[in-house]
Amino acid sequence: MLISRIKKSLFVLIVFIAASSGRCLGDYDYIDITNPFLRKIPMAISSFSAVNRGNDEVDQAVKNRELLRKSLEFTSYFSMIHNKILTSGNGSKAAPPGLNFKKWTASGVELLITGNVEIIDKSIKLKLRLYDTVNKKMLLGKSYKTTINNSRKVIHRFCSEVIYCITGSRGVFYSKIAFLSTSTGKKEIYISDFDGYNPKRFTYSNSITLFPAWSSDGKWIAYTSFAKGNPDIFVKSLDKRQSYLINFKGTNSTPAWVPGKFELAASLSYSGDPEIYLLTGTGKINKRLTRSRDSDLSPTWSPDGTKMAFVSKRAGTPQIYIKNIASGKTARLTFMGKYNTQPEWSPKGDKIAYSAIENGEINIYVIDSAGKYPPVRLTHSAGNNESPSWSPDGSLIVFSSTRGGASRIYVMTAFGTDQRQLLSMPGEQTNPKWSPRF
Repeated sequence: MLISRIKKSLFVLIVFIAASSGRCLGDYDYIDITNPFLRKIPMAISSFSAVNRGNDEVDQAVKNRELLRKSLEFTSYFSMIHNKILTSGNGSKAAPPGLNFKKWTASGVELLITGNVEIIDKSIKLKLRLYDTVNKKMLLGKSYKTTINNSRKVIHRFCSEVIYCITGSRGVFYSKIAFLSTSTGKKEIYISDFDGYNPKRFTYSNSITLFPAWSSDGKWIAYTSFAKGNPDIFVKSLDKRQSYLINFKGTNSTPAWVPGKFELAASLSYSGDPEIYLLTGTGKINKRLTRSRDSDLSPTWSPDGTKMAFVSKRAGTPQIYIKNIASGKTARLTFMGKYNTQPEWSPKGDKIAYSAIENGEINIYVIDSAGKYPPVRLTHSAGNNESPSWSPDGSLIVFSSTRGGASRIYVMTAFGTDQRQLLSMPGEQTNPKWSPRF
């Protein structure tokens, strides 16, 4: 067993002891996350056992098992099997017997997670194991020791290991979502965990706030606000210790960070109609990126920063264009429909999600960034659906929808399946933006 070094996060000190077994990736290629016809893997999580059989341990066993189940289910990779005989109970006070793989496979389980919980003073120790029941092998074994109130981070650490084990991706567990909410009566930015947990207010402008955008290192958020009467761009560090104001004459809107740099593109109208400019993070103009007689706005960068997609009315209606930064050449991407906006480049660079108006409805589409294939519609007959934003691994898309009446935040897979509401708050929630992985 290898004792890892102590790691600090923004708010919590995590101490964990980790041991691994098996080489999942390569030996066990279960999931191709680029497959639109992905078969969900049948998974079960057995009741966690309480090592010392105390009531506190039993409570923590139930709590952490449920969190693990919900977190893995969130990915849409797994079909959770809830066999009452195999996974029943409110936390076992007895040590688990030897695994009977045949019993699990007979219930259709292909992946199994077991766990036990031990409370030592004010700390909690979690031992978690991932098994391939078909091949009767342990794929992953981890032990963690942390404070009791920090077990959520530990469970998500293990979830990330599970997803990496079978997909080669770290998943979404170290990411957050920024969004707009009118809970206070004004549009302000809130930030929640990837699953909508613990939303916290980020801005206090008491005005209209729009277009939140994460820097690629997750340390900065840029947004447009009318706090000073004019649509200005505010650049603020996540810890709120540093901030900059971009307030040229006219409108300053739709900021988008350049990947890997403290630079951003934004639409400015100080010279006339809105055009897109490249700015430093402090607000100095580096160069003008677009030049047309009509409005250009809503830039979004390819992951390598060599291309920029944006919205322009240069052809008469809002359409999405792509500009090659090195050559300066611009090409139109969307041709279907008369109103295509809010482009968002995928983390892998192969797709662009966007919103389009058709037959009076707003829906979300995805198109390949080369424009070789027709767009694919992801939402259907469910209110207005807007502002798509990719998860950092490209497996999920968060968006806003009025399908239930007031606008709420929803999430779906990159192929449009498993659409569900992310969180519930007073007022309306719109314009979500998924952060990079922290």
